[in-house]
Amino acid sequence: MTARTKLVIGGVAVGLLLMPLIGFWMSLLVVIGVPAVAYLALDPGQRRRLRRISRKELNR
Repeated sequence: MTARTKLVIGGVAVGLLLMPLIGFWMSLLVVIGVPAVAYLALDPGQRRRLRRISRKELNR
């Protein structure tokens, strides 16, 4: 299992655990919003490097 797959499974698990506590829309916001904010917190050079690495891994 790749690291990305583990991350996706963990995100789904967190979303499912939060759903009964804070509601569907808030848990969806957390699952989508946290990675988006983390990505936007990177500087442009780090974003380019992240996109380049992701593309290389997809071409294996």
